[in-house]
Amino acid sequence: MEQFFATCPRGLEGVLGEELAALGALDVRPVDGGTGFRGPFALCYRVNLESRIASRVLWRIGHCRYRDEKDIYAAARKLRWAQWFGPKQTIRVDTAAIKSPLKSLDFATLRVKDAVCDVLRDAEGDRPDVDTRNPDVRIQLFLTRDEAVFYLDTSGEALFKRGWRTAAGEAPLRENLAAGILRLAGWTPEQPLLDPMCGSGTFLIEAALMAMNRAPGLKRNFGFEKLRNFDAAAWTALQAAAEKNANISIKSSIYGYDRSGDAIALARKNVAALGLEAQIELKQCSFEDSKPPTPTGILVTNPPYGVRLEELDDLAAWYPTLGDILKQRYAGWTAYILTADLRIAKLMRLQPSRRTPLFNGALECRLFKYEIVAGSMRKTKEGT
Repeated sequence: MEQFFATCPRGLEGVLGEELAALGALDVRPVDGGTGFRGPFALCYRVNLESRIASRVLWRIGHCRYRDEKDIYAAARKLRWAQWFGPKQTIRVDTAAIKSPLKSLDFATLRVKDAVCDVLRDAEGDRPDVDTRNPDVRIQLFLTRDEAVFYLDTSGEALFKRGWRTAAGEAPLRENLAAGILRLAGWTPEQPLLDPMCGSGTFLIEAALMAMNRAPGLKRNFGFEKLRNFDAAAWTALQAAAEKNANISIKSSIYGYDRSGDAIALARKNVAALGLEAQIELKQCSFEDSKPPTPTGILVTNPPYGVRLEELDDLAAWYPTLGDILKQRYAGWTAYILTADLRIAKLMRLQPSRRTPLFNGALECRLFKYEIVAGSMRKTKEGT
């Protein structure tokens, strides 16, 4: 049995743990920033292929107690790097730490790189080159106060890069965050889904892929394919099974609106690239002019948020309209609103039933849940 750690957007550790258990992971342990688990090595193939929520799948290859960089170098020197890759492959080393006493994480990173190069030079007479942009092999060092853990990254590019996005608007929502929010919302393919500010269509596409049971990693490559212990036959079998399990004929009720014609055009390109035109209905429409496509359903959206002062002022004036439209037109729906603008809950004049802290990259957000009931949550003229 091997030990792995799957990273994810902060706030999604619990639903990631549930997903990993469903994929066959053992000893699932959610912690801040991800979830540890165990299983046979080929399990990392399946998690990379089928996980909708993980950001990366790291394979734990060693650990040690340390006091300084010399201890880290010595431990890295003992690892069997030549078992996993050779000097003709490029490498990148990254270091993350919590409460490490080291003064320079960059120096710790350098010492791990030196150890890897020294091991491969001794074993095969040459040293690998470093490529920080597109390496063949990514090595991760994680430091706590007194422990160093070494990982090989089996994912390569981050898993939210599904390989389907042909067009993106400004600051698109990460795909695995969108998938995780759909899980947090409890959405199932039998329920109508609407994103009335859909941008390039991330929520909609992730929902359609979930409904069709199409593995998110079918259109991309992975880091484990570059390792010397790569089992091509096992990987081909997993891909074939995933293709077979996809239900391309399923019909879902998934709808996307946006006031911007350019945004809808981007969404159409992305939907067409995946052949999802029959699954997702798109139209140009402002939220102010919108109407629910069905009597009940799940509304999930990531409204625009401002950076400049005038944008913030405009949004503050618009949020009450957002709340009014939800109350007046979307009774019977449950709304999930992801935003980095924490003023929204007060200014919408609706009481959220749940607030979930989430991160979109480094950006701290909240996912607000609103149960929209006819005539509810309205303030009277007396303000009671």
